[in-house]
Amino acid sequence: MTTGAPRELIVPHRRIPLDIPKDVAPTEFFNSPCNLRHLARENGLLRNPEGFLLYRKAIGHSNLFDTSIIFDTSQKVLDPMGRPVRRDQLTREENIVFSRMTKVVFQYMLEKYPDPTEHLVFCGEASLDATWPLNKPGVPSVRMIHNHFMVFENAMLANAPHAAPDNPNLTDSGQNGLFLQYLSEVYLRFFAELDLEVLRPIPPEEGKLRITGYPQGLPSWEVVGGAASLGRGKFWHEYDMVLKGFLDFYRVFFALVAAEDTRIPATATFPKQIDNILLFSDQFHQAARMLRLQVLEDPAFANEIRWQPAYKQLIYRDDKGRLIVTISQNSVGNAITELLGIVVKRIADEAAYAQVEAALVNQLLELRNRLIKYNLGVAVATPTWPHGRFVPPAPS
Repeated sequence: MTTGAPRELIVPHRRIPLDIPKDVAPTEFFNSPCNLRHLARENGLLRNPEGFLLYRKAIGHSNLFDTSIIFDTSQKVLDPMGRPVRRDQLTREENIVFSRMTKVVFQYMLEKYPDPTEHLVFCGEASLDATWPLNKPGVPSVRMIHNHFMVFENAMLANAPHAAPDNPNLTDSGQNGLFLQYLSEVYLRFFAELDLEVLRPIPPEEGKLRITGYPQGLPSWEVVGGAASLGRGKFWHEYDMVLKGFLDFYRVFFALVAAEDTRIPATATFPKQIDNILLFSDQFHQAARMLRLQVLEDPAFANEIRWQPAYKQLIYRDDKGRLIVTISQNSVGNAITELLGIVVKRIADEAAYAQVEAALVNQLLELRNRLIKYNLGVAVATPTWPHGRFVPPAPS
C-alpha cells in the first residue's frame, strides 16, 4: 500500500545535439533564438498561422506521453523578456486556437489512457514574470506561453522513492508555505466568489492524488461534464476567469508587500472581491507584513520574490476520474509536475531513451494528424519523422 508523499522519478533523454557556449548559463542558451529555432527543426510536429508550435519535448518529464504547445515568438521577438508569457496577453483569436489545441490534445490523452487507476493524465501552463533572471536555476527552457501535456503510470509513481520534503521545487523557497499557512483561507474565499457554472468548487483535500498527497491547499474545481465540457466555449471562458482571479490576487498581495499599496488595480477583473475580501482581511495584511519584513532583512530571500504574476494552472484527472482545475503561484523549479508532487530528475541516457522513443513519437504523430484534420495546423518534418513516420536516429 502506498502512502501519499511526493515522488522523485528519473527520466532518461537523448543529449541535445548542440553545445552550450562557454560562459553562457544553460537557461540563457535554451531561451536563445538559435536554440528555439533548432528545437523546431529537430522536434517540431505542427505549426499554424497563429504562431503556435506543437513539439516533442527533447528533454521531457515523461517518456510515456510528453508534448508541448508554445506560442513561438522567438524569431520575431528577440528579447526573451518581451515575449508573451500568459494567456491574457493573447488576442481573442489566438486564445481560441490555443484553447482548441489544448482540448484536442487533452481529449486524445484521455482516449489513449482511459483508466484513472492506471495513469495520471494532466496538462498545465507555467508562467514566469519578467523579474526572473534568465540565469536562475529552474527557469523554463521556453520563455513563452506554453502548455505541457504529460501522462505517467501510477504504478511507476507508486514504486518511485519519496522526494525530499525540502526539495526546493516543492517548497518554493518558503513562499508556498506562506500561502498554505497564512493565505490559504482568504485565497479560497476569494476564489469562491467567482461566478462559475462549468467549474464546480471542491474542497482542496478532495482533489489530492492518493499516491503523492498533492496538490496541497490550493483552490480546486471539478469540471462539470468531464471531457465533453472541454468542447464548450463556456469552460474556456471560466478557465480564463480563474487565471484572471489569480492575477488580481497576486497583484494586490505583492503591491501590499512592495509598497503597502492598497489601491485596487485599474486593470482588475474582480474589483468588488478585492475590496470586500482581500483588503479587509487581517490574514491578508498579516501575511504581507511578514513577507515585507523578511524581504527587508534577508537579501537571499528578497532575490527569490517574483513581484509580477507568475503562476501554474493545471487540468488533471484525479483518482476518481474527474477532471480538476487548480492554480498556484509559481515555484522555483517551475515544472508543473511539482504541483502534483512529482519531482523529475532528467538524465542523458541514449540507450534507455531509444527503448521508448518509437512508441512516444508514434503517438505524437497520430495526435498531429488529428490536429491537422481539425484545421489546427500543418505538419513539420524533422530528421526523426521526415515523412510522417518515425525513423530512429543514428547512434551518436
